[in-house]
Amino acid sequence: MKIFKYFSRYKAGCVLAPLFKLVEALLELFIPIIVAKIIDDGVVGGNGQAITYGVLIMVALGVLGLGFSIAGQYFSAKTAVSYSSDLRESIYKKLMGLSLLQTEKLGTAKMITTMTSDVQKVQSGVNLALRLLLRSPFVVLGAFIAALIINVEIAIIFATIIIVLSIVVVLIMKITMPKFSSAQRTLDEVSLVARENLTGTRVIRAFGVENKEKDDYLKKISALEKMQNNAGKISALLNPLTFCVINLGIIALLYFGGVKVEVGALTCGAVIALYDYMSQILVELIKFANLVVSISKALSSGKRIDEILSIEEEKIDAKKDVKNSAFIEFKSVSASYGGGEVLSNIDIKIEKGQTVGIIGGTGSGKSTLINLIGGLYTPKDGAIYIDGKDVSSMTDGDRKSYVSIALQKPVLFKGTIKSNLLSANPNATESDMKRAIEIAQAVDVVKGKENALNSVVEQGGRNFSGGQRQRLSLARAIVCNSQILILDDSSSALDYITDLNLRRAIKNQGENQTVIIVSQRTASLKDADKIIVLDDGKIVGEGTHQTLYETCEVYREIEDSQKMEDGE
Repeated sequence: MKIFKYFSRYKAGCVLAPLFKLVEALLELFIPIIVAKIIDDGVVGGNGQAITYGVLIMVALGVLGLGFSIAGQYFSAKTAVSYSSDLRESIYKKLMGLSLLQTEKLGTAKMITTMTSDVQKVQSGVNLALRLLLRSPFVVLGAFIAALIINVEIAIIFATIIIVLSIVVVLIMKITMPKFSSAQRTLDEVSLVARENLTGTRVIRAFGVENKEKDDYLKKISALEKMQNNAGKISALLNPLTFCVINLGIIALLYFGGVKVEVGALTCGAVIALYDYMSQILVELIKFANLVVSISKALSSGKRIDEILSIEEEKIDAKKDVKNSAFIEFKSVSASYGGGEVLSNIDIKIEKGQTVGIIGGTGSGKSTLINLIGGLYTPKDGAIYIDGKDVSSMTDGDRKSYVSIALQKPVLFKGTIKSNLLSANPNATESDMKRAIEIAQAVDVVKGKENALNSVVEQGGRNFSGGQRQRLSLARAIVCNSQILILDDSSSALDYITDLNLRRAIKNQGENQTVIIVSQRTASLKDADKIIVLDDGKIVGEGTHQTLYETCEVYREIEDSQKMEDGE
């Protein structure tokens, strides 16, 4: 597993934590011997001094053991927390490095569950493993050796108990691990349903399907509960089975030990010492049983984490930079999504400073096309060049200097209006931000808030209307001052007057900026230097508004249908 390589950063903690716990265990193993000495020499032999010395030694060992135990706990907890923090950071970086298609395939629910629940389970498993994985077997083995030294025949009872319990632990671990993995996968589904219901509350209430959604959620919860209960019931067998086997061993020990005391083969103190060792085995095996359950969960979660860390980032066959005749050029570009081809054999040339409109029916490939320009998707075939550079080979910094996008669905981050604008351009001055807000027709949005640019933006921008979110999202794209500005149907929530003022403001801001507008409205594209019409992933028309209306049937149908709607 890839997750194990992160332990190399914490070698000291991984060594010191078990080491301190082993020293604590060693001191604990001396206690029954001292108790036996107190009973045989002090109680039975009537030597009070032996009792005093024995008690003082036990107290000293107890204090030392406590110190080593605290040190072991400290190093194990510190290592586990630091390790899980690194693991979470690596997962996050991995996810951020994946392509948009790869993250969409994983799904939001799985990514969130992996970074939270799965990492937490691994952290708990690491913490317990550092404390108990060596300590518990060491105590069990030490107790067995001590029993062997005291009496070989009695040690057979210890050996039998250890073998039986080892078999029980292995079997239960083998059964529960797949069940915990299934439970985590079901948790992904529960998280997904919960997230969809919470984000879509208004839609659910609008259609009055609250009860249906509740029933669906309860079904998922019931399935998760059933899986967890099944795994939990099997895991819960560890403690009673351990108690049962150990108690049977204690009965056998007391019986055979009593017989040997009667014949003088063992002393009373030796029997008490053996009983103490048996009790230590009981305690340690109960701890080990809990450790097994925790490790089973950690390993199943670790496999899920490993799946994400093992995802190969998309290898891009970068084309050589070329001297193109156009600023933006598509050369025989095809793109697929979800197994189906979305764009087919696209050839486009866009000159610097041009305003280009893209229009087409739903599912025609408009958003995919502009996402290819922004480097969010990579083409299946062909190449896209900006200023002679292959988009696929560009770094994020290069792409950012060339392209800024206002996406179809406006997303605002929790913070302030200012922090949202600075997220796109950290070097933007206040005058840059005010200029972007003016162009995006968002002046009234900012002035309407008490703290202007420092006004609070709640998660997802829910304290703003749809049109306000769109305008602030537009301002964020404009403040980048990039060479190419892409508007992916990002004015759909705006009225016609505001949309018209927006387009005029964008056109007047400078002749060097190339503007690409994706829109469902032909009215928004009439003034464009060129309009590209898409249908079923192919270019079916290219030209000005008037030319397309006369020569392109698809464009004419869109224009006529919108004229009819306006007439109605």
